[in-house]
Amino acid sequence: MLELHQFRHSAFCEKVRLVLAFKQLSFTPIEVTPGVGQVDLYRLSGQRQVPVLVDGSEVIADSTAIALHLEQKHPDPALLPSDPALLAQVLLLEDWADTALAAGARMALVQAAASDAVLRDGLLPEATPSPLRSLVSALPGGVLSGVGQVLDQQVLQQLRSSLEQLTALVQAQPYLVGDSLSLADLAVMAQLSLIKFPSSAGSPLAGRGVAGLADDPRLESLWLWRDRLGLQLGRP
Repeated sequence: MLELHQFRHSAFCEKVRLVLAFKQLSFTPIEVTPGVGQVDLYRLSGQRQVPVLVDGSEVIADSTAIALHLEQKHPDPALLPSDPALLAQVLLLEDWADTALAAGARMALVQAAASDAVLRDGLLPEATPSPLRSLVSALPGGVLSGVGQVLDQQVLQQLRSSLEQLTALVQAQPYLVGDSLSLADLAVMAQLSLIKFPSSAGSPLAGRGVAGLADDPRLESLWLWRDRLGLQLGRP
């Protein structure tokens, strides 16, 4: 049985969950407790970051390493195209999603959470101790308002531009690369989950997100594309 050590609302953990859904592999999610749980994770994997996949005697850290491990061990259905040119496009898009898109999505979410107590509470790992959860949720928006002021506006502007370009792309074709779903789609879908939470995020986050992006009608096709692929993977 596969075990996924995770934070539920980590985009990189979501990426691995999407890969597992694509491969139709069952797994046991292990929610990591902030602090003490990360010490246990270090003992298991040699580092404190999620996701970490335990596959029998193998312990694999990092979402890309996990995806490649699962692709090698469970090659059907294929997550990576065999055509070298298409494969290069998939890997470039995955790397872009994991770096530039991830940085912008995280920054936008931090800014949104600074003024939204429901969002702050919902983002905390399920294992967060109750006193800490209460403290974070009770912080008034004004206390955290300065967070948004120090964020790099150029990164946020680039995020909007990237989302608009992605929207144009998915309006023209069903998948980002080629004619079938690939790791590029899953990596992008995972990062989009931080900007507008899908139904699979559960209450109270489902449908919430970054104001100005999650509710921008010009990006509606992008969310519809993400949710359509989610349904294709069996993720409502």
